[in-house]
Amino acid sequence: MGGAVLATVNATRALAQAPTAQAFVESIYRPYLGKGFQGQAYEQTARFFAPALAQAMDRDFRDARRRNEPPTLNGDPFVDAQDWEITKLTIDATTNGDTGTGWVSFQNFGETKRIVLELVRTPSGWRIAEIKASGGSLKALYKLK
Repeated sequence: MGGAVLATVNATRALAQAPTAQAFVESIYRPYLGKGFQGQAYEQTARFFAPALAQAMDRDFRDARRRNEPPTLNGDPFVDAQDWEITKLTIDATTNGDTGTGWVSFQNFGETKRIVLELVRTPSGWRIAEIKASGGSLKALYKLK
């Protein structure tokens, strides 16, 4: 097999073995049900977010450290809160080609929360391009289109 064909076959195999959008979203949210879970390490932006959003977040984290100030994101973006006690978690993700939507609902200290995730498939797997919650959206927070 030629190099280009082999690379294409390997990329196709990698995508076929990649977790589904549903599995990706569940891997983020299921740990929040555990007592004492300290939250996802969302500052590891490439692990969770699409490149444009990850770059904006990284830039903000870096600038905040340099200024010795808190970053723009003040709280856990996955639960739209600084503190949590998550119960009654439901997750549904649908896809259409390389894009998808994740709907997450849960109770945090008894208050119902609904989060909408805009998902994109990247070479690294599914990533979040946007998070929308009652507190706003990440794209708006970072002034992205």
